[in-house]
Amino acid sequence: MSTGGVVLDTNILVAGLRSRLGASARVLDLVGRGLIQINVSVPVVLEYEAVLKRPGIVPAYTPRDVDQLLDGLCALAHHQDIFYLWRPQLPDPADEFILELAVAADRASIVTFNANHFRRAQLFGVRVLAPRDLLTEIGAIE
Repeated sequence: MSTGGVVLDTNILVAGLRSRLGASARVLDLVGRGLIQINVSVPVVLEYEAVLKRPGIVPAYTPRDVDQLLDGLCALAHHQDIFYLWRPQLPDPADEFILELAVAADRASIVTFNANHFRRAQLFGVRVLAPRDLLTEIGAIE
């Protein structure tokens, strides 16, 4: 893992909140226990909030639950200011916030299910990992 910790793509939060059995849920658990350092920025947290509050995305969570979850994540996270915008680099404009945060946060690794969306991240020295790969790398699973 890079020295800058990780940046979680929104799909990791969605998957981890929808099912407590997968690798994404394990990643969120380790973040909550302080064993994985995450980075956040204002645009990324706003993206998390907008997606997680969409009706039906995480049915077990109310908007208030989402607020509390995000407050908790923000309390644990490294807050990174973004000074340079590198757009456009990626096929999905919504992913640009994730890449910019990863670059600004000392080339933090991006954890996502959509590695193909982040192919250009390597140009910035940013690694892209699936949640299972991250867990294997840190020794949380074999």
